Amino acid sequence: MQIPGKKLKKFKHPFLKMNKKRKTSNSSTGGGTPTPHGILSQFSLGGRQALVTGGYGTLGLHMVRALLEAGATVIILGRNEKKCQDAVASFKSEGLELCSYLVADVTERSELEKGCELFAPDGLDILINAAGGNQAGATVMPTQSFFEMDEPSFRQNVDLNLMGTVLPCQVFGKRLNVNHGVIINITSLAALKPLTRVVAYSAAKAAVDNFTKWLATEMAQKVSPRIRVNAIAPGFFLADQNRALLTKEDGTLTSRGSTIISASPMGRFGNPEELGGPLVWLCSDAASFVTGTTIAVDGGFSGWCAV
Repeated sequence: MQIPGKKLKKFKHPFLKMNKKRKTSNSSTGGGTPTPHGILSQFSLGGRQALVTGGYGTLGLHMVRALLEAGATVIILGRNEKKCQDAVASFKSEGLELCSYLVADVTERSELEKGCELFAPDGLDILINAAGGNQAGATVMPTQSFFEMDEPSFRQNVDLNLMGTVLPCQVFGKRLNVNHGVIINITSLAALKPLTRVVAYSAAKAAVDNFTKWLATEMAQKVSPRIRVNAIAPGFFLADQNRALLTKEDGTLTSRGSTIISASPMGRFGNPEELGGPLVWLCSDAASFVTGTTIAVDGGFSGWCAV
């Protein structure tokens, strides 16, 4: 476990300093970006500390970027130190300096507890649970039967996707700021509509969706009514895990890819950066009365019966 550089603390983001300088200027007369005010100011995450599990994954990287650009200080948590280092270095090379990392496995409570010691009470503002994934052994292919499915792979999949969300909530949730703490769990449209093949993944993500609603009530009633818990259910976004399943080597769609597109009102796959807007909104004061809900970012897939 390692966090390079300075100790964790509240940082003053350069964005905030720039805004202070611009307060005296009149945006209507030109000269730079107008200072956010009114409703736009509610979307700022300036001065807030975020922890993102699985933050070096394809979708996780875009979530981390969105939080950094909104002004938050972000810690990437993952079990692969090299991937953590590469992600942090990449962001810093772009001028997004307020980023560090913590090496831990989301399925190992002891490792998470050690990481939690770095935060003072109320020291964490945002927890994003983006760690997860699917395993081949827990997938039932068209030529296979459910009765042939590998039980250990199913259990490992549920452990990663469900317990890998429950444990960080249980451990780091104790450090959430009671005035504006936020937990965002990343589920899947597979939690909303059962998909063929990915039986373990779908079941685990459906459990995360239910857990999110339960935890929202638990935190609001027993910890603080200002702590909010929500989920984002991404639709089909091309990533390393599913690219070969959805597209051929020449870039054309596979049979499964074509089926998905034909059932999507917007007629395309999502772009990972399109998760940024909903994420920042849910993390910000602009969503202060939103808790216990799942936002589908899927181009309308989950809301259409294709008839």
